[in-house]
Amino acid sequence: MKQILLFTACLFLFFNGYSKEIKKETEKPFNSKSDMTKKGKWKKLFDGKTLNGWHGYNKGNKPVKNWVVIDGSLVCLGASKDDTGGDIVTDGQYENFELQWEWKVGKGSNSGVMYHVIEDPKYKAPYYTGPEYQIIDDENFPGKLEEWQKAGADYAMHLAGPNKKLKPVGEWNLSKIVFNRGHVEHWLNGEKILEFEAD
Repeated sequence: MKQILLFTACLFLFFNGYSKEIKKETEKPFNSKSDMTKKGKWKKLFDGKTLNGWHGYNKGNKPVKNWVVIDGSLVCLGASKDDTGGDIVTDGQYENFELQWEWKVGKGSNSGVMYHVIEDPKYKAPYYTGPEYQIIDDENFPGKLEEWQKAGADYAMHLAGPNKKLKPVGEWNLSKIVFNRGHVEHWLNGEKILEFEAD
């Protein structure tokens, strides 16, 4: 079994992301786009052109059919036939990490970024195995949302704080997850909106 960083999504999620492995607890936090380009500090997870470095959850080397690259962004076309959600997974594994990505959703969309999930045929979906940074259209989702279901929350576990500032549908948001020796932080548009200790 592998524990991996998973990016799961459906319904028109656009994604550009970077990640770095955390070496020390005292390491300077990410502050600017210039930090993303320092050699050896950040690893680009998406090259802006291909799905290289990604595969379908529990799908091994099978081609990913429900994700495409449009104008330099990963775009999910929805769940594949006989699939649980169109989930894709990084080929690399990251235990302690800082992941930053830009995203926007279409009206009514529901998605998320999961991490420390386990790929194993006994699990039909990644949400059985790892936490999720919720990505959703809080305003236009076609059902009533509880606070634990809203953008930025650790889905069904920890609520985003009142300082959360989500941009409207169609505008880019900037999110970050920090996982350092069990300490977890969720960031949205420059504000830390949630922190907790993972069990």
